[in-house]
Amino acid sequence: MIRKYTWMLLLPAFFSVASFKPVPAVKTFPVSKAAPTDKIVFMENDWNAAVKKASAQKKWIFVDCYAIWCGPCKMLKIRTFTNKKVADFFNKNFINVSIDMEAGQGPMLAQQWKIQAYPTLIIFDENAKPVLGTMGFMAPDDLMRFAEEALKKK
Repeated sequence: MIRKYTWMLLLPAFFSVASFKPVPAVKTFPVSKAAPTDKIVFMENDWNAAVKKASAQKKWIFVDCYAIWCGPCKMLKIRTFTNKKVADFFNKNFINVSIDMEAGQGPMLAQQWKIQAYPTLIIFDENAKPVLGTMGFMAPDDLMRFAEEALKKK
């Protein structure tokens, strides 16, 4: 008797699955891949490419020499390099490159440039000759003064 009525229990389940309609896909919109303007846009760990680009564009080079364990380096990235006024100025006037001085070509450059502490910030001319350097964390206004002082030497 139980077998006789089993099909009656399964029949409604079959029709509910058979009439299932899939939910339409959610429409997505493309995300802009434009460079952010609210932070300094850095080339990462490629001094040679930065020199070539600076030479081609007749721009000076701003180098952020950092170590991944360095607290003041992280503060620069979070507080200073994300300041809109600073970002607009540096993106317009410099080829910006950020180099981990303990990886890749960083140790060789650290020795060549005689880096003694992190962060070290250096501005080079378009021929890769150092113009001005400083060490330690800098607030946005201080970094702007540093850059303007270097550009006066053009």
